[in-house]
Amino acid sequence: MRPRPVNFLQRETEQIKSRSQWVVFFVIFTVLAFAITGCVSRLFFSTPFPDDPSAYDPITLEPKKPEGFLERMKQLVFSKDIILEGEKRDRINILVLGQGGIGHDGPYLTDTILLTSIKPSTDEVSMVSIPRDLNVYIPDYGKRKINHANAFGESKKQAGGPILASHVIEETFDQDIDYYIRVDFKAFKELIDDVGGITVNVERSFIDYEYPAPNEEYQTVSFTKGIQTMDGDTALIFARSRHGNNGEGSDYARSKRQQKMILALKEKLLSFETLTNPIKIHKILDSLQSHIVTNMEFSDIMMFLRMAKDLKTSEMITLTLDDSPNGFLSQGFNDYGEWVLEPNSDSFDDINTQIAYIFDEPPNIERHNTPTQETNNPIIVYDGVSIEVQNGTWRAGLAARMKKQLEEKGFYISSLGNTNTRPQLTSSMILLNSQVDKTIIETMQTELQMPLIEVLPEGEKAEQDTDILIILGENFTD
Repeated sequence: MRPRPVNFLQRETEQIKSRSQWVVFFVIFTVLAFAITGCVSRLFFSTPFPDDPSAYDPITLEPKKPEGFLERMKQLVFSKDIILEGEKRDRINILVLGQGGIGHDGPYLTDTILLTSIKPSTDEVSMVSIPRDLNVYIPDYGKRKINHANAFGESKKQAGGPILASHVIEETFDQDIDYYIRVDFKAFKELIDDVGGITVNVERSFIDYEYPAPNEEYQTVSFTKGIQTMDGDTALIFARSRHGNNGEGSDYARSKRQQKMILALKEKLLSFETLTNPIKIHKILDSLQSHIVTNMEFSDIMMFLRMAKDLKTSEMITLTLDDSPNGFLSQGFNDYGEWVLEPNSDSFDDINTQIAYIFDEPPNIERHNTPTQETNNPIIVYDGVSIEVQNGTWRAGLAARMKKQLEEKGFYISSLGNTNTRPQLTSSMILLNSQVDKTIIETMQTELQMPLIEVLPEGEKAEQDTDILIILGENFTD
């Protein structure tokens, strides 16, 4: 049998044809692969962690691993962690605003303003307390107290308060605000009650005789030194008190208490099992949605909760803007006649430098666990002398303010009241017990700058055990 002839030309032609087919196939496959990859990558890379609370592991707070081979491969190839705003510049700024809310006087005036910053690379945290009376420029309104910004923004647009407040903070302090969260008193109280209360170390006992009460009246509140558990109502009073004695009547002391509350709540939230459950968190946020306004997505909140476990909050860096002797601010009045606080210099440059380099610990920055100078200075107590204060004017709360002033100096105020005849034109200090130590009398005169007399004015009276009676007249300025 003769062998079949071989056409080498035909074989070469077939090989060329075969290679051409593979080239075409490869090109088509590559185009399709890029097209599919592009679509899928846009789908996955542009989508942050889910906003569905059931998609998170309740223990690790990580998104649950997908089931099935294809789903796991898809996550392996395309998934990525969500990047929080500010993370790329290694500083995440969060503005925390606290307001009274509907049912309170000035419902949208912010009682609390905190600029909290996180440095992701080192897990450091800082907190700047901004006084509500700080005089700043607010667009369309001129120089006003900073606590008005939220109210002005809200008057123009619902939930617009935090947006305007963030803008004012950014322009004033030269810091980008990545996230904001505004809570009212109801949300604050409910959050604390939901976690079973918070544990706070009250550094010193104090009494506030002018804590706001309904119908524009005052009530007396007090706290005793020591570690104690507070419910929502008690914690709110502790954070808001502005006229406490024993050194707790300053903005500096009040800011410190507010920082304590934030830290205590953070610790309780992370240790309270039901609240580390994403579904529980989502339900709480839903129930308080009318009392909380934020630009955070649920996925952002989950990322922050994961991050919070590693943050060095026990070494938190704090900065309080106030008018203390070493503070950045001074007292003054704006064009509307409002009492305000303003920078000691002509600008916010010094303050902004401190905030910008807060993680580098520039001068005047103190660690959270460092005792303040105010705490270390002992208060001289003038015991054994009973002092009564009477308001001889129609200015409400004048006697209570004098009581606070004297108690901060160590004097004991046994009684408050009003004179029988009002108004009294002049203030006076009446010595009713000649046995009172002269040093105490001289100290009080230096403090009050009032004339000393030894006879009660006609028609007036004092309590039986009163040693010194102080009458506040129209010429008294507080």
